[in-house]
Amino acid sequence: MGERTSDPSWGPATQMVHGGTRRSAFAETSEAIYLTSGFVYANAEEAEAAFANRIDRFVYSRFGNPTVAMFEERMALLEGAEAARATATGMAAVFAALMCQLKTGDRVVSSDALFGSCHYIVTEILPRFGIESVLVDGRDLDQWRAALAKKTAVVFLETPSNPSLRMVDLRAVSALAHAAGACMVVDNVLATPLLQRPLKLGADVVVYSATKHIDGQGRCLGGVVLGSKAFCLDRLQPFLRHTGPALSPMNAWLLLKGLETLDLRLHKSCASAAVLAGLLAAQPKVARVLYPALTSHPQYALAQSQMSAGGSVVTLELGDKAAAFRFLNALKLVLISNNLGDAKSLVTHPATTTHQRLSPEQRAAQGIPDGMVRLSIGLEDVADLERDLVQALAAC
Repeated sequence: MGERTSDPSWGPATQMVHGGTRRSAFAETSEAIYLTSGFVYANAEEAEAAFANRIDRFVYSRFGNPTVAMFEERMALLEGAEAARATATGMAAVFAALMCQLKTGDRVVSSDALFGSCHYIVTEILPRFGIESVLVDGRDLDQWRAALAKKTAVVFLETPSNPSLRMVDLRAVSALAHAAGACMVVDNVLATPLLQRPLKLGADVVVYSATKHIDGQGRCLGGVVLGSKAFCLDRLQPFLRHTGPALSPMNAWLLLKGLETLDLRLHKSCASAAVLAGLLAAQPKVARVLYPALTSHPQYALAQSQMSAGGSVVTLELGDKAAAFRFLNALKLVLISNNLGDAKSLVTHPATTTHQRLSPEQRAAQGIPDGMVRLSIGLEDVADLERDLVQALAAC
């Protein structure tokens, strides 16, 4: 089985179609799906050499698989990373990226505006292992400076945050993190590799829920961690091999197919999201609209310096929970679902879904009031989405 070497001069759209392709002796056009748990050796000596890492070959699909390897290489090429390792879910990617490099007595500094499960890992799971977790308002560089005045093992953040779309200054925080001896891990799921490149802005490790825009069609779960070869080989790979959050070959193939159209889908969604954010901002029943590409966003200038577009997520605030529920229940085209980055436009009420386990005080700290609604804009005709949103607002 040969491996096609990618041309470094190829642009992102070309890399997403051709990057990392491995063809079998059958010379197939579409990437092959290697639905196998194990691999066969010519003799006992070859098996011994493979397990001793004296030869480079696949030994077991928990360790590595040809279809999964194609997805990993394609993601690394797109991100501009030296290496990548795929996982079964986005949360497995987050947990592995953190735990593969932490031990009892270490210290983690994190932004407080996190996806609900990420918040749980940082505030509930890590302390069980004797790891100190410190939360800061990611928008406030003074809080970052104070927290990183002490030696720190890992800095973790997401920008834009889900669902309040808060931004973190990646250049400034990475400098502070490295001065404190920390590895900076960035959850870049809302921006994707096409809108924001954390590694070029100072981050050390990037994580994604590939379930979102990368698949983009609501079909499968997946995650990926990207960073240097040293990080992926020496820290991350042993953790993944021995704890087992392996991505299935079938899901890897679906994610490869998703990457082929990511550029087209994302830019269509971003264009529609920008139009709808402007429309919603002009509606009298909408108290506030948050969208990084709107000049009214509190961190508009930072978003412009870090992101090439505003993304596919628009967040709005209505009067209260009752108004938010009336809005959701009145929608006819937009579907109620807690996923995002889908071809279909989706809506959710974060306070009672993705962030429901947080206390009211924790949600307030993250900027998630009871009237907040998160919209993930899909690929429908924008005029149809406009009509649906306007008629639903009439019910509030």
